[in-house]
Amino acid sequence: MLRTCFLFLITLGRLVAALNETAVFTFNGFSGANLSLDGMATVTPDGLLMLTNGTTALKGHAFHPTPLRFHGANGRTVASFSTAFVFGIIGQYPDVSSQGMAFVVSASRDFSTALPGHFLGLVNAADNGNAGNHLLAVELDTVLNAEFRDIDDNHVGVDVNSLTSVRAASAGYYDDQTGSFRNLSLISRKAMQVWVEYDGRAMELDVTMAPVEMPKPKKPLLSAVVNLSEVVTDPAYVGFSSATGIIFSHHYVLGWSFKLNGGEAPALNVSMLPALPRTTTGDKTRLKVLEVVLPIASVVFALALATAVVVVAKRRAKFAELREDWEAGFGSHRFAYKDLFYATGGFKDRNLLGRGGFGRVYMGVLPKSKARVAVKRVSHESRQGIKEFVAEIVSLGRLRHRSVVQLLGYCRRRGELLLVYEYMPNGSLDKYLHDHEKPALDWDQRFKIIKDVASGLLYLHEDWEKVVVHRDIKASNVLLDAEMSGRLGDFGLSRMYDHGTDPSTTHVVGTIGYLAPELGHRAKAAPATDVFAFGVFLLEVTCGRPPVGEDDAQGSQAVLVDWVLHHWRNGSITEAADPRLGNDYADGEVQLVLKLGLHCSHPLASARPSMRRVVQCLDGDVVFPENNEVMHVNFSYGVAALMKDQEHALDAVACELSSASSAGIMSSTMSEGR
Repeated sequence: MLRTCFLFLITLGRLVAALNETAVFTFNGFSGANLSLDGMATVTPDGLLMLTNGTTALKGHAFHPTPLRFHGANGRTVASFSTAFVFGIIGQYPDVSSQGMAFVVSASRDFSTALPGHFLGLVNAADNGNAGNHLLAVELDTVLNAEFRDIDDNHVGVDVNSLTSVRAASAGYYDDQTGSFRNLSLISRKAMQVWVEYDGRAMELDVTMAPVEMPKPKKPLLSAVVNLSEVVTDPAYVGFSSATGIIFSHHYVLGWSFKLNGGEAPALNVSMLPALPRTTTGDKTRLKVLEVVLPIASVVFALALATAVVVVAKRRAKFAELREDWEAGFGSHRFAYKDLFYATGGFKDRNLLGRGGFGRVYMGVLPKSKARVAVKRVSHESRQGIKEFVAEIVSLGRLRHRSVVQLLGYCRRRGELLLVYEYMPNGSLDKYLHDHEKPALDWDQRFKIIKDVASGLLYLHEDWEKVVVHRDIKASNVLLDAEMSGRLGDFGLSRMYDHGTDPSTTHVVGTIGYLAPELGHRAKAAPATDVFAFGVFLLEVTCGRPPVGEDDAQGSQAVLVDWVLHHWRNGSITEAADPRLGNDYADGEVQLVLKLGLHCSHPLASARPSMRRVVQCLDGDVVFPENNEVMHVNFSYGVAALMKDQEHALDAVACELSSASSAGIMSSTMSEGR
């Protein structure tokens, strides 16, 4: 047993000795040197270590064959070490940068997965920055790579597990006499010496360089505080790595010395080092080629530049926007036309959601946020009133209600206005009512949508900071979200004013069949005009018919309001319900909605209920009065809404309602503030 332990200790001692005997080495040239080479790396007959040859996009590595014990006795700290080497880079063309090279301390000599080019044969795109690399490198880089945040195309950097340097400096040295900085070109085709020294106690790494004939400068080129205890493994390999890109380079190491566990590496005997290859003849040949090629390339470049200028000018014109000084305060609500153009795929028909009398609506995905939006293009040729209109649009962007589609912002260019809304995935309600290719909505869905829109309209009329009159309530402007909840949208025609004030006169806008009769007489959009349109909307949703259609029997226009009123008078009001509902509906709710729709679409504005009373009625907080004057008025509601001579219609309505009131039939139970 004792003999076995004794033999084990002897074997272990020999192994440790084998590891430590290589802790100091010097190569004044590499003829006959025992190195581990792979890739393009080779030793030339002259004794140069050539890491890369005249081949593009390849890599080469050279390592000392024996791993070294970098960790101290406690196993937690990395021992001090020092190395010096002389290198030279000879590129394919003079003064044209290729790729660089690096001194490396690595856990492994296997770099088979590393990439050439700007990865220097050390890492690849996937593992760059991985702590498991256990890699320390001092790079001599001749290309500026923005990906690695390089400082320039001629620098020295300290890399830890990544090609993004923890510290970097332009290649050069500090003069001992003057203290001034002297630049060195890594691609000058001249030999240069580099010293790398690590202080294990201070955990500080110094890198110094100078022309080969100069002694080591006193001031290092760069210093970096680096804790290598988690980076450098025990043992680890030391050596060099380099790679070529689309332009090849020859990377040479002329001499190398290394010392572990304190003290400077042995000085290299410069007089014994092999010389870099002479390239005079090749340079002259290449210069002659460049003398011919450069003028041609200059002409091609000038033409390309002119073409680029034209393309950029056209591109700017394509995405030009109309901006004025007064819009500065609306910046956060304004979208760039370029973003909306790309979001909608150039406003292609494949992204078209719908179209109407006031513009087309497109689905889009914003480039930066990836949010889905709906973009409406509205023609706005006239500059008159545009400032006030945009101000209202921005104000409407502050609306926040679960049943109101949020207006996100706008963009203005070339006589058109683009309004950006949040996207509703299930589209507009009218398609579910009138497009028989769509699945029919059941009554519960319809009743919920009705209540959603009613609550949204109440918010606009009474619960927001201002009175907002939508002016275009209809099924196609009610959008359905992912849960099939109704959301009131398209505020392109809306108007707002302060609570307690009268609305101003404006031109009549809206959709035939939803227009209140008084608009032709006063042209003042008020909450009551929205209530009229909402009443028609209630009938449309319940009956599944448009406000104005063709009478199948007579071929004339059939007005939905008159048709429902006829059924009510005949005691068959539920027969007006959409046949697609079948018998699967709540009879009381259908009657309530139809009667409420007729009451809201009363020809006389003062006879209509407010939206608050409508919501209370739909929620069951107020009982609908059965003894209602609507049923007894003999005037055609639909004709009043469609008449071109609106003033004549109003006179007729007023006369009819006056006689009804004198007979004691009119009830004001559901109307507020009269």
